[in-house]
Amino acid sequence: MHTIARTPTTEMEVTSIRLERELKDKLKELSGNQGYQALIRDILWNYVQQKSGEWKPRFSRADIRASIDATSQQEERCVLTGQLIQAQEPMLLGLTKTGDMVPLSIESLAG
Repeated sequence: MHTIARTPTTEMEVTSIRLERELKDKLKELSGNQGYQALIRDILWNYVQQKSGEWKPRFSRADIRASIDATSQQEERCVLTGQLIQAQEPMLLGLTKTGDMVPLSIESLAG
């Protein structure tokens, strides 16, 4: 997940969220040098963008190393085009340069 430059933390509102110790520890492991609070902000911004229709691509075609055919089990959003992929619809799973598996619409890699 790519960190998006946003408001400096000194200008952010302070809030409190309660997390299970195990979840917090896992987030710390996954976030690396980014920091788990920045990871949580990125996840929440992605959620807001998806749900509000303000989606912005996080990846480009150059980020995709390989792809495999798949069938979505739930609604997904293509990381390249933002196109919704309905449950049980054909799709691709793309392997990124960073080792992430991401949802891709069939058309996103065409041409």
